[in-house]
Amino acid sequence: SALRLEDMRIPHSYLKTFQGPATGVVVERERLNKYGTPLLGATVKPKLGLSGKNYGRVIYEGLKGGLDFLKDDENINSQPFMRWRERFLNCMEGINRASAATGEVKGSYLNITAATMDEVIKRAEYAKEVGSVIVMIDLVMGYTAIQTAAIWSRENDMLLHLHRAGNSTYARQKNHGINFRVICKWMRMSGVDHIHAGTSVGKLEGDPLMIKGFYTTLLATELKVNLPYGIFFDMDWASLRKCLPVASGGIHCGQMHQLITYLGDDVVLQFGGGTIGHPDGIQAGATANRVALEAMVLARNEGQDVFSNEVGPKILRDAAKTCGPLQTALDLWKDISFNYSSTDTAD
Repeated sequence: SALRLEDMRIPHSYLKTFQGPATGVVVERERLNKYGTPLLGATVKPKLGLSGKNYGRVIYEGLKGGLDFLKDDENINSQPFMRWRERFLNCMEGINRASAATGEVKGSYLNITAATMDEVIKRAEYAKEVGSVIVMIDLVMGYTAIQTAAIWSRENDMLLHLHRAGNSTYARQKNHGINFRVICKWMRMSGVDHIHAGTSVGKLEGDPLMIKGFYTTLLATELKVNLPYGIFFDMDWASLRKCLPVASGGIHCGQMHQLITYLGDDVVLQFGGGTIGHPDGIQAGATANRVALEAMVLARNEGQDVFSNEVGPKILRDAAKTCGPLQTALDLWKDISFNYSSTDTAD
């Protein structure tokens, strides 16, 4: 026999003892001056092996092409080919140049995960000194470390991104461990601003209803029982701020109509390979995603049924007529989807 924690109701009085997300969705949008649309991000690829200078170049190209954020991947840290200070400095040069060129507030999630808490805070302080607006930690750090980083972020006006590296060790197995929606609750309490919560249409597991349940858990002020979403309890969030879900993993601009319908506006859409893998380069990949997103938001706001298999792709094709990079991207990825059936079933 085995046991799995599927959901839990956390009492109002207990929630009140936690600070909740360091910044919250509302203030994050104010800082970025970006409303009514999902945010766009990308993960630097190849995630390991670039020099600091080349890493900064990727950041600059992506942000200049129209992204809001670039990010370190979970396992880029401080390796012999690129030490963390070198990366932070080169990233900030790329960010500052791209911000100056575009007139938009931009950032890159600098990974401050380290072996000891002293080192984490040291890296966080350095990120703040060089002017970063956001830092990143990995879930595998543990709950004490995450809350310490969140409290530091609150005190230092820093956005805090959580990469859910390690969650599959207890969330993946169907008959043992902890469901990811419980981790979502714990992380919102702990105080992170961003957390990877699945994509509905990418390469990481999760059906659209379950993913919607995760997003609701992170964004709602009050939870109502919703069994299709996997929400088993009514729960009031006791005025804790909202935590912004991040959709990342195997998504590309050809799926924009599905992403915007399933995931809504309060989400960071992260196209890693979907930006960096563009045949014409990183800046073109970023531009393709930005144009696709803005065309889709515009059509949705006009009342078009963007989710339908006729309308959504047509909006993208029409937008691509005046945007070469988007046309190239649509030709390359078409309607590819990475929906693998799970291999680790309970049988």
